[in-house]
Amino acid sequence: MYFNSILETIGKTPLVALDRLAAGLPGRVLVKIEAVNPGASIKDRAALRIIEEAEAEGSLKAGGTVVELTSGNMGAGLAIACAVKGYKMIAVMSAGNSIERRKMLIGLGAEVVLVPQAAGSKPGQVSGEDLALVEEHTQQLVKELGAFRPNQFHNPANARAHELSTGLEIWEQTEGKVAAFVAIVGSGGTFIGTARALKERNPTIKCYAVEPATAAILAGQPITNSSHKLQGAGYNLIPPLWDTALCDGFLGIGDEEATETARVLARREGIFGGFSGGANVAAALRLAKEATSGDLIVTVICDSGLKYLSTDLVE
Repeated sequence: MYFNSILETIGKTPLVALDRLAAGLPGRVLVKIEAVNPGASIKDRAALRIIEEAEAEGSLKAGGTVVELTSGNMGAGLAIACAVKGYKMIAVMSAGNSIERRKMLIGLGAEVVLVPQAAGSKPGQVSGEDLALVEEHTQQLVKELGAFRPNQFHNPANARAHELSTGLEIWEQTEGKVAAFVAIVGSGGTFIGTARALKERNPTIKCYAVEPATAAILAGQPITNSSHKLQGAGYNLIPPLWDTALCDGFLGIGDEEATETARVLARREGIFGGFSGGANVAAALRLAKEATSGDLIVTVICDSGLKYLSTDLVE
């Protein structure tokens, strides 16, 4: 068996039990390994869905240009789709994002427009103020070039991708026995689409949103610091796609806990994920401690730790 293009390999990622990290806990933690996607992140799913729907609707035509604001992962997914389909890809990103993501985009043939960080922002940590500058630059480019903007924060195809793939896969892989799903919220696509798919099949499944502890706006907490290590999340804004009815609770995870959990995940389970994956696992372990014996708690390792080698993820 072979595939006609790399795009056909997106999705259908493995679900792995963390029986070493969660040893002795009532709940069993399972993780989707999204780094096996060609762009090494979960964003490949939404990127492909958005491009295909845009083609079907006629908003993206042959030879067109795609311009997207990205922290790197969505940009990589879009760059892969554009490479195969023949579109020009321009990724607009903050200088605060990791250099590995930037280089990956360039390697995939995308043009990277780097926007300097706002005054006072910490290098390597993108703040809400930084994101506002990137948004402004993205809007200007789209207007100047007459380009198609995937606009992942507003595009329903983002959530639809996970409703039709991630959520369905989790349901099938657990044979419908999943008790809870927990995931970090950035654009909201992964959480919303997956939660929708799971609750449609069993309304008693609990879905919990993970946020940076210092920027837990969805939980109604005061924003004490919008600059943190969880790239792609917690930018002091409620995602336009957000649906409160799908969320059963919130878990705030700090930089230190996310970082240490990501390190332990690699050293004890052999799974090398990024900061967001560490936050997701930390949240899942909290839930597993309070779970009913035998409950299956599912989360996602959003991307690969290889995208963070220039950061302090690896000591």
